[in-house]
Amino acid sequence: MDFIKVGAACPKTKVADIDYNIENIKSCIEDGYINGSKILIFPELSITSYTCADLFTQWKLLNHAEQGIKEICLFSEGKDMVIAVGAPLLHNNCLYNCGYIIFEGKVLGIVPKSYIPNYTEFYEKRWFTEGLGLKETSIDLSFQENVPFGTDLIFTCGEIKLGFEICEDLWVTIPPSSYLSLQGANIIANLSASNELVSKSAYRKGLVEDQSGRCMSAYIYSSAGVHESTTDLLFSGHMLIGENGIILNENDRFERENTNIYSIVDIYKLNSERMKNVSFRTSAKLHSTNYREVKFNLKDSGVEKFDRFVDRHPFVPSSEALRHERCKEIFNIQTSALAKRLEHTKAQKAVIGISGGLDSTLALLVAVKTFDMLKMPRKNIVTITMPGFGTTDRTYNNALTLCRELECDLREINIVKACLQHFEDIGHDTSIHDVTYENVQARERTQILMDIANKEGGILIGTGDLSELALGWCTYNGDHMSMYSVNCSIPKTLVRYLVKYVAEKESSREVGETLLDILDTPVSPELLPRDVSGDITQKTEDIVGPYELHDFFLYHFIKHGSSPERILFLACHAFKDEYDKEIIKKWLDKFLWRFFSQQFKRSALPDGPKVGTISLSPRGDWRMPSDASVNTWFK
Repeated sequence: MDFIKVGAACPKTKVADIDYNIENIKSCIEDGYINGSKILIFPELSITSYTCADLFTQWKLLNHAEQGIKEICLFSEGKDMVIAVGAPLLHNNCLYNCGYIIFEGKVLGIVPKSYIPNYTEFYEKRWFTEGLGLKETSIDLSFQENVPFGTDLIFTCGEIKLGFEICEDLWVTIPPSSYLSLQGANIIANLSASNELVSKSAYRKGLVEDQSGRCMSAYIYSSAGVHESTTDLLFSGHMLIGENGIILNENDRFERENTNIYSIVDIYKLNSERMKNVSFRTSAKLHSTNYREVKFNLKDSGVEKFDRFVDRHPFVPSSEALRHERCKEIFNIQTSALAKRLEHTKAQKAVIGISGGLDSTLALLVAVKTFDMLKMPRKNIVTITMPGFGTTDRTYNNALTLCRELECDLREINIVKACLQHFEDIGHDTSIHDVTYENVQARERTQILMDIANKEGGILIGTGDLSELALGWCTYNGDHMSMYSVNCSIPKTLVRYLVKYVAEKESSREVGETLLDILDTPVSPELLPRDVSGDITQKTEDIVGPYELHDFFLYHFIKHGSSPERILFLACHAFKDEYDKEIIKKWLDKFLWRFFSQQFKRSALPDGPKVGTISLSPRGDWRMPSDASVNTWFK
């Protein structure tokens, strides 16, 4: 069970008019049923309305409210949906503000509000008693006996584990949902009646974001609407659905009709995050509490229409403004890290091999910004272009132009003669363009760079990116090796935006034009001879597949431990207008095979700064045996 559709509802109400309220609640339930929602949350005290005040002490209202719950139970039959509505409950002469959890004609359980606000505009203690500490209790309703009652209830159906709190509970220092999540609840629902004040909605949204993030859960929030009494307060009907720190859906406040919002929640992702997070597991152990499990069984928890947004470029923010902000932050991380290494080693120079491609360009831009920051002359950046058998005029000229425009120490060393000598030494036929032919060039270039770094008293800056490391698309002890690797945790899809960011925001017109042409150049190691027109023949993405697919595979494989079947499903949805299923499956198989077979290269990586949440450093985020078999992932 990976996904489930959930919803929040805000019905029209009339204060203390239970029959009217019930009809509107039914209308929202029907909408939820039609839209395939499996969980639907209503506002606090939605049966009676929240603002009844001293009418809550009227037996007529309380008895009618219980009959209203019974009516909703009858209406819920055959709808295969958990419904949570708010109503008062009188128990042992104490009145509780409760959430009634209803499923298939029955009340599964009743959860009282733990914290009762009684400050500023709130005066709830005049009527209600805190439910805090109410555990291991059952009550009899007029139409159902032995209903679980208390704050210790978690409602479970397979991997779905539901916990409930009510309004103020979210505002306290340690919300009940924190403890519920530690006991396994991965979907938290809040039945609320939060009045509207200037800027309060932003704070409320922040609470939902933060709590869903801390609890590594989904969070469904539904608040009372504009038809509550406006004696002193106004309610806006604010509804939010969050997931692990991100808001999936939010309504327009102040709506006057029955309103529902829905989102598809990723249960698999939430459970995966919890499994990996040691601090979460430790907290669960330290704060272990006895909770009662109330089971229910959905006939079908599947999502009929999968309309959840799946980002095809998960490493790249979709918003341009956010992209620019992210790029600026990444450059700050890269340059600060490189500056620390230069200061520590007391190196006065940096050596970079410049090919005219994206990765070496990004590394050079990082080095230039670092040297400027340290007030070191750019001439101390030794840039070396090393033409070989496949070097094209376009990449060669872009490399020269960029280094000159950035005022670096530019040197050219042609590797053809040295490689031909090496072919002769090892007895390799130069007409055979195999892996030996390619790797001899990569290793010759690395040898030159390493030796010049030694000669100049500098460090060799590595240029390889995260995507290449995932695929093993690098030559062992060739371009795979350096003295410090500044791009090692930046995927190829993000490299493009970083170079574009510098071209548009942080460079002269001349430099910007060169960078834009580099962006337009096909990705290639240029290790095979050019065609008759002098153009690139060896295009990386024709060989290993599109980097946007591989970055997508990498993100979901590492971030959430997703299975090939889940990755394929998500990729087919994200790229449905770009690639068909067979093509995606072909490159996914290629990704998995290369990822497992090339781990030995990642096990011997040089240092480099972690920039995002995904890193393949053998010293940090990814520790995998070099001899691990991929067979299980192909079954």
